[in-house]
Amino acid sequence: MAGMFIGEYTFKVDSKGRMSIPALFRRELEEGDPQRPNKDRPRMVVVYGPPQQKMLQVYTQAAFEDLARDIAAMPRGSKERAILQRAVLSKSQPIEIDPDGRLVLPAALREKIGLESEAYFSGVGETFEIWKPDTYHAEDASKVEQWMEELGEDFDPLSLIPAKKSDG
Repeated sequence: MAGMFIGEYTFKVDSKGRMSIPALFRRELEEGDPQRPNKDRPRMVVVYGPPQQKMLQVYTQAAFEDLARDIAAMPRGSKERAILQRAVLSKSQPIEIDPDGRLVLPAALREKIGLESEAYFSGVGETFEIWKPDTYHAEDASKVEQWMEELGEDFDPLSLIPAKKSDG
């Protein structure tokens, strides 16, 4: 599934913040860092964001570089650029997979989202998220479920995808 993080996974977190990374995610991280200096240790960028963000958003090295270029291309001095610089660029941390193939989250990032003994990984396309499992189930999952309930029991989530424009 090149270029895409999908699925949900829960992994143990040890006292030093080490955790396994889903195998499919590791492959995407490797593909997303073709210029990595160490072949066995792909790099990624973790965006921890503003105080109200309750999860960590993880980009491949290449995807984050693309995002940073998009932000840099915005008009200098614009409010939108300033917000993205503060909420994304300054609230990010590069991380490299450890020699044993694990993700090691620094204590400050674990503390930010209250991560303790387990981490919940949610693939959301071009990125994946790391949550404290209880927070994910209480906030994000229940919010989406509530939205879907409001749309009715016969609602098809695929109906949200805009129709493709014809070439003619």
